[in-house]
Amino acid sequence: MESHRAGVQADEPSAVVTAQLRELLPGGRFREALEVAQARLREAPADRDALLGAATAQRCLGRVPEALSTLATLQQHHPRFSRLFEERGRCHVDLRQAPQAIEAFLAAVNFNHALPGSWGMLEGLYRMQGQAANAAMAASHVATLRALPREVVTATSLFQDGELEAAEGLIRRYLLTHGDHIEAMRLLARIGIAHKVYFDAQVLLGAVLERAPDYRAARHEYAFALLKLQRYAEARREYEALLRQEPGSVSLKTFHAASLAGLGEHAGSIEAFRALLDGRPEDADLHLAIGHAQKTLGDTAAAIDSYRAAARCRADFGDAYWSLANLKTYRFSDDETEAMRIALAAPRIAAEDRYHLDFARGKALEDRGDYAGSFQHYQQGNDLKRRECRYRPELIERNTRRQIALFTPEFLAARRGWGDFSTDPIFIVGLPRAGSTLLEQILASHSQVEGTQELPTVQQIVSRMMGFGAELDEPRYPQVLATLDAADFARLGREYLEGARAYRSGKRYFIDKMPNNFRHLGLIHLMLPNAKIIDARREPLACCFSNFKQLFATGQEFTYSLEDIGRYYRTYLELMAHWQQVLPGRILRVQHEDVVADLAGSVRRLLEFCGLPFEPQCLAFHENRRSVRTASSEQVRRGISREGLDQWRHFEAWLGPLREALGEAASTYRDA
Repeated sequence: MESHRAGVQADEPSAVVTAQLRELLPGGRFREALEVAQARLREAPADRDALLGAATAQRCLGRVPEALSTLATLQQHHPRFSRLFEERGRCHVDLRQAPQAIEAFLAAVNFNHALPGSWGMLEGLYRMQGQAANAAMAASHVATLRALPREVVTATSLFQDGELEAAEGLIRRYLLTHGDHIEAMRLLARIGIAHKVYFDAQVLLGAVLERAPDYRAARHEYAFALLKLQRYAEARREYEALLRQEPGSVSLKTFHAASLAGLGEHAGSIEAFRALLDGRPEDADLHLAIGHAQKTLGDTAAAIDSYRAAARCRADFGDAYWSLANLKTYRFSDDETEAMRIALAAPRIAAEDRYHLDFARGKALEDRGDYAGSFQHYQQGNDLKRRECRYRPELIERNTRRQIALFTPEFLAARRGWGDFSTDPIFIVGLPRAGSTLLEQILASHSQVEGTQELPTVQQIVSRMMGFGAELDEPRYPQVLATLDAADFARLGREYLEGARAYRSGKRYFIDKMPNNFRHLGLIHLMLPNAKIIDARREPLACCFSNFKQLFATGQEFTYSLEDIGRYYRTYLELMAHWQQVLPGRILRVQHEDVVADLAGSVRRLLEFCGLPFEPQCLAFHENRRSVRTASSEQVRRGISREGLDQWRHFEAWLGPLREALGEAASTYRDA
């Protein structure tokens, strides 16, 4: 969870100016500070720290009305920045306007509770106003903050204002110097959650709860980390325990319902979400969650109604429109397409809503044959999404080289016969949007096979091997596998099977369709040597562009750039070629275009590889009403279609960067 993992460099001019202001203002050099801030604002009028520095300097120079005007500008650009309200409070104190000062300081602490200066000012102002109870409340907050180490308070304040890297650096240094501290550990975990590094956060919060099992806020966050790690059974237990203590908590009920959906109990999750909706009919997120569950169950009409209801609750709710687009079979009306255009034109639309709307409008325009307009929106959506991602392609490529170097024929031969010998799992791997959902649906239509979902268990095992706070540039995995013995791999195999148990209903075999598992086939082979492995492959331009059009709920961060997708596809081919070489006979490659061209032959080949007798319902897979959680859910319920094979050709004029990134892989992807 190192801050440098983001792969996004800070704005260097802004950082330089901020450092200058933090030196000049405490030193009383207010005129110099104002000149520095104003120079920066001429280049970047919305620079947050420059605006705050200018306002602070203006107030200290006695130019309070100018300071208030600067703060008004700051609020337009950064309306949730706590320190602008703190500075506004100080301006009103200078003007002897106690009610306005109290209002401003209250706004500051509501956004950021770790502001001892604001709490201290509130205590004094309340006492001046004769409000003893409020003064005592503010004093208690001052005392609480004073009892904490200064570094923890400062880092918490930085975190609350969105300065995650600065907060992380400070709190890590504190923990390295002072050892375990409950509040410091919890803060680092919260930073991890903000960075979506949920494994590290879960480890930290688990350690906090070992020391303070009744720390309810930490348990809330621990349950949330489990939910995000897709450890739904554990998350459900945590939420049920919390609900016994807080039965009226709407947020706990919402997350509990989400854990039910994660476990495949979609009818129960719909009932739980609807119970919440009774008291909050205008809650767009609840309508959206209900729609997702209905889609998974195959009730498309009901899902459409729910997604439309979500859009009616909030006109710029990008996820509602994207969820309609993500049905793949839905066609937007003229009114809906225009509504998306209007929402995108709004000046203050949130980035998350904007990229959801861009992806959705890209789909709407593609369906209308406006391919230039469609690609423009796909590109804009990808550019926005990529800015918040932490993907570094060189790490994936380096991991591929390390896997190839480690998993030699000699390394595997020395470990022959290790692992758990269960024949239950069938792994379907490859890239997303490569036809894996179709293969899953075919196999899951067999009486002996259960289609579960994209199980997170392998990735969880890998994350644990990487270790807490591991450096991604020098990871422990996969090299750590060389230190494990036969008993270790047998234990890992049992752990995997136990993790899958919550998603099974008793059939002999089950499918794990996590596509990224292709990167861990060496580990899978060593812990489950009798598992079946199927490589779902699709023509690279079609596969890569289909990923470029897809906005994933989580993960798959390589998909938000044509260059990154091309590089990822290349390293996938490189690693799969290695697995085929060192694990001969273990992997069945299935080309999506071949399945479309010859369904019957492909089905028989699949079943034969899995050791299953032919059953005719596998040819009628589209009649299977099982739950399907992926983006292709509606497509596989409609049967085989050639429609999607060449859709990418409409966009060929804009795919030069993808072709260049793919290189020879564009023509050699079928090579053995």
